[in-house]
Amino acid sequence: MQNENIGLELFLTNAAGSKTAKIIDRYKLTSGAIQENWALDVEFSGGPLTGLQELCLRMDAPTRIGNSRSRIEEFAFLKLAYENGVRVPEPLFFCKDKKIIGRQFFIMRRIPGVADARRVTQFKRTIDQQDKLLFDLGTELAAIHALKPSGRDFKFLKKPRIAPALHVINQYHAALDALPQPAPILEWGLRWAQLNLPRVQIPTICHRDFRTGNLMIDGNNLVGILDWEFAGWSDPMEDVAWFCAKCWRFGFDNREAGGMGSRTAFYDAYENASSRNIDHKGIKFWEIMAHIRWAIIARQQGERFATSGEKSLEPAMTAFIAPQLEWEVMRMTEGWGK
Repeated sequence: MQNENIGLELFLTNAAGSKTAKIIDRYKLTSGAIQENWALDVEFSGGPLTGLQELCLRMDAPTRIGNSRSRIEEFAFLKLAYENGVRVPEPLFFCKDKKIIGRQFFIMRRIPGVADARRVTQFKRTIDQQDKLLFDLGTELAAIHALKPSGRDFKFLKKPRIAPALHVINQYHAALDALPQPAPILEWGLRWAQLNLPRVQIPTICHRDFRTGNLMIDGNNLVGILDWEFAGWSDPMEDVAWFCAKCWRFGFDNREAGGMGSRTAFYDAYENASSRNIDHKGIKFWEIMAHIRWAIIARQQGERFATSGEKSLEPAMTAFIAPQLEWEVMRMTEGWGK
């Protein structure tokens, strides 16, 4: 750890244009089931960051799952969002040199608040406070959908040649084919999806993991939107539905918008800010797809734990929620095919 800190301090010194950078404290953050996040308290001497800075280092976990972006691609999205006024942590530096800490990483500012979904949803709020928080969330999601990536930082980003719904159906079929165990309920869900495609929307940049747990909340206030590792082109209704899906309410099913409040407040804020109408049939499609997608990720996390040697209980525990998600897929498609 000490040798690693020396290399990291040298990188921070050079990247920040400082005379010195001293790591005062460093500890692993509990957030991030797929990537690895570390808190850094760094004392800079000289340059624009002079003084004690609270930072976050984000890097790949020892193993990864498919379809998550590289850290340099995620950093590009974070920069784009920050430069366009979306509430995100300020991205500072990217390090391509794996010799520093063994993996590529980026540095961003650490922001205050709570991301833990159970704490966020259990926080006591009045209806007005819920509506205000959902107003902010709907407005920020509309701002994300207005982002326009361009330039060399986004050479990696290609628009799907087919409708986003068909694109993700193909992705999920491929993901299931790559898993060692059959998943007939998820295959059933994908068959339902193929026969119930939503109205085609003009693709926008989507966060694709916009949900409780990836939002930094300070009491009743949205501080920042985290974890851009799945961002890309898609149907904007995918993000809206992902946030409202039952699997992200954490037991507060009467608060259908992320376990924090009403759909109406969230929908109204999004529609007003985006000048885009909510497609309610499309929302149903994408909520079913949300449960299919999360069930696939849960299975992938279980396989990651079983085969990678990574000593983390989180992927193992995530695998246990797959049956519950599959039950929800069956419930939501009940009556179809009779």
